[in-house]
Amino acid sequence: MRINCPLCGERDRREFYYMGAADYLDRPAEGDLDGIHKYLHIRENPAGVTRDLWHHEAGCSSWLVIERNTSTHEIHSVTLASEVAK
Repeated sequence: MRINCPLCGERDRREFYYMGAADYLDRPAEGDLDGIHKYLHIRENPAGVTRDLWHHEAGCSSWLVIERNTSTHEIHSVTLASEVAK
């Protein structure tokens, strides 16, 4: 699988580290215990299109949000996480 890093260009998947669903960017409010529990412990494992958080650890160290199909490994988009979190 090849990932097109917005800063470095196309790179092999082995340069990146998968961190999980991009839901990690949507933190619950302080004091929302149920929201914090779900944020930390409850994860889905869908087949199909997902938004994932990846770290380019062997490259520019950027955090990326990658939309991809988990069934086909087709990548639909790659965006810097700093731009998504705005």
